[in-house]
Amino acid sequence: MDILSLLGLLVAFGAIIGGNFIEGGKVQSLLQLTAFIIVMGGTLGAVLLQTPLKVFMRSLKMLLWVFRPPAIDAERQIENIVEWCQLARKEGLLGLETLSEQLEEPFSRRGLQLLVDGREPESIRSIMEVELESLEEQAMHAAKVFEAAGGYSPTIGILGAVMGLIHVMENLADPSKLGEGIAVAFVATIYGVGSANLILLPIAGKLKSIIHAQGRVREMTIEGLTAIAEGENPRAIEAKLRGYLH
Repeated sequence: MDILSLLGLLVAFGAIIGGNFIEGGKVQSLLQLTAFIIVMGGTLGAVLLQTPLKVFMRSLKMLLWVFRPPAIDAERQIENIVEWCQLARKEGLLGLETLSEQLEEPFSRRGLQLLVDGREPESIRSIMEVELESLEEQAMHAAKVFEAAGGYSPTIGILGAVMGLIHVMENLADPSKLGEGIAVAFVATIYGVGSANLILLPIAGKLKSIIHAQGRVREMTIEGLTAIAEGENPRAIEAKLRGYLH
């Protein structure tokens, strides 16, 4: 569980609701179903129009990363690569075959399989870099779904505000309906700007940081696998890979 993500949401909404309360406002004044439907429905519709189905579904799966990010342990990966190197020096590259079949992480398993197949170092690097680029591109497209939503929601909020003001203008002769229209107008703007800057854009930023960290570890893995294929000794490989930790 990523405590900072949960804490960030609590602090952000607590500050806004608390500030509203200190100024004498009521929580009920911020709850407007009409404004919520306009902003959230409009934003979702715009995102669905822009996004292919596969990318949208991937973004929903990646949303879990905000609170439960995938394990990224560069130190442990360096230890793994050094162990692979030691095993390859003792038993040859074919000694890695059983190990590659037991690995759960697909990227490392793919690299070890290339080693076992006896590919040249540059061939391994080329194949793995293409795979890395593809994985990062897919993940970034999914993260940008939330970035796009964060761009649309403030504009949809303004649209909701205009609609509320239109409702007000249509009912100038009936003062009893003016309050509702004005409330929808202002609350829609709050929903649009708030959802973008407190939820959607921070989610996109968090996902991008996780993708970047994954990419660094995978780049390190490519470097380690290439070094094993070139016959470098374990200590030299470890020294080289530790540069990625900084």
